[in-house]
Amino acid sequence: MRIIGGQYKGMKFEPPQLIPTRPTTDFAKEGLFNVINNYFNFDNVCWLDLFGGTGSLSYEFYSRGCRDITLVEAFPKCAEFIRQTFRQLGAGPEVQVIQGDVFQFIKESHRKYDLIFAGPPYALESLPSLPDLIFEKELVLDQGWFILEHNPNHDFSKHPHFLFLRRYGSTLFSVFVNQPEGYPV
Repeated sequence: MRIIGGQYKGMKFEPPQLIPTRPTTDFAKEGLFNVINNYFNFDNVCWLDLFGGTGSLSYEFYSRGCRDITLVEAFPKCAEFIRQTFRQLGAGPEVQVIQGDVFQFIKESHRKYDLIFAGPPYALESLPSLPDLIFEKELVLDQGWFILEHNPNHDFSKHPHFLFLRRYGSTLFSVFVNQPEGYPV
């Protein structure tokens, strides 16, 4: 795995063997960042990464100048790998890695974020409930986005907060906002 853009572009990292992750492909990451680049200044973004996995997307944000990063990952080996990788990148206390349950974190969180990303296991039964939970807890700032990575088995186009969909092979990103009507896309 590697970082595809920013200050640490080209940096490679090897996640531990036997960790339960499905890292977002470079092709899908590049497509997603091409979209995000048009809407957000990474230096000023408050980023939340749910189901952090290997931390791949959070490293991309850090590499592009984002310093307000919170990442939630339940699996201990993944969380420790992410902490170690951020230490290698020179990250300080502005990067918070929480080893814990995503749904518990959502329930207890009172903070709002510019960008929230969730890349849950595709087989997660509660995956379709994530947009509702995020917006019920009001975790997205006014012009912020919630991005949900999923496969073609899910269709969120009728969700009241749905803004648009991007497809990169079999990886789909549904983007949700507080007020989709009139949002500049």
